[in-house]
Amino acid sequence: MTWLITGGAGYIGAHVVRAMTEAGERTVVYDDLSTGIAERVPEDVPLVTGSTLDGENIARVLAEHEVTGVVHLAAKKQVGESVQLPLHYYRENVEGLRVLLEAVTEAGVPSFVFSSSAAVYGMPDVDVVTEETPCAPLSPYGETKLAGEWLVRATGRATGLATAALRYFNVAGAAAPELADVGAYNLIPMVFERLTENAPPRIFGDDYATPDGTCVRDYIHVVDLAEAHVAAARALQAEPGRALTLNIGRGEGVSVREMIDRINAVTGHGLSPAVVPRRPGDPARVVASADRIATELTWKAKHDVQDMITSAWQGWIRLHPEAARN
Repeated sequence: MTWLITGGAGYIGAHVVRAMTEAGERTVVYDDLSTGIAERVPEDVPLVTGSTLDGENIARVLAEHEVTGVVHLAAKKQVGESVQLPLHYYRENVEGLRVLLEAVTEAGVPSFVFSSSAAVYGMPDVDVVTEETPCAPLSPYGETKLAGEWLVRATGRATGLATAALRYFNVAGAAAPELADVGAYNLIPMVFERLTENAPPRIFGDDYATPDGTCVRDYIHVVDLAEAHVAAARALQAEPGRALTLNIGRGEGVSVREMIDRINAVTGHGLSPAVVPRRPGDPARVVASADRIATELTWKAKHDVQDMITSAWQGWIRLHPEAARN
């Protein structure tokens, strides 16, 4: 098997490449490097620079590298930006996927793993989110991920392509400092950024219907997430035509206030958080049920929140050494 990893130079993508390679799978990375970093890709893994909107280039790569499976992670993923630039997000995330699937099916590639998101659920009014929880995305980003799932499943039904849609919950941590998340768009790096500036971390609302009034989320270590991709890829390889939709989470909720307290403990910073107004569209609680993936793939997360914070902090201070001195 040779797996094409689109977006393989990104934060999550680089971890998937590492996990697939360590599992003995041959990989090729396809990335436009708009946010990806070429140095994340191992030297012995081919890196092709290109857009998923370029069908001719994709077809050439599939043929030259004799690709037999695709893990598609390349996408725009900032919720706020998607509200401002919906056409851009639909073009990159939906049209790019359509072009990729067209090339994949024409080449006869049998397996396709799609990177989806818990954003497809929107604001679920349930304690635990299962794969049957109704999807009602709140942003163009979430809409493009749900539309992507529909497109992947429809293609599978029509062509026999084996497919898996993996709905990520809150991804954090790093396998190594050089693979850490360099963007400050998720809670942990956002708190790191504030601490680096010697500013109090922010809590967006503390009047939610949760035990401490702050939002509760399910955090998944990026290493566990990457291993879930390996398990999904091998499941599709073993059973042609299979179709899976799976949550990737730990099934354990952690509140924003609890997370900030843990970050302060790991980093040695002691800044008390500042409570600011709620952000529009933030659900009170989003926690995954991980039962289906345990049954279907015999997969279970191994790393806890402490592992996520510690490994993420090591990556952060590698790029921001001043943070450790504040």
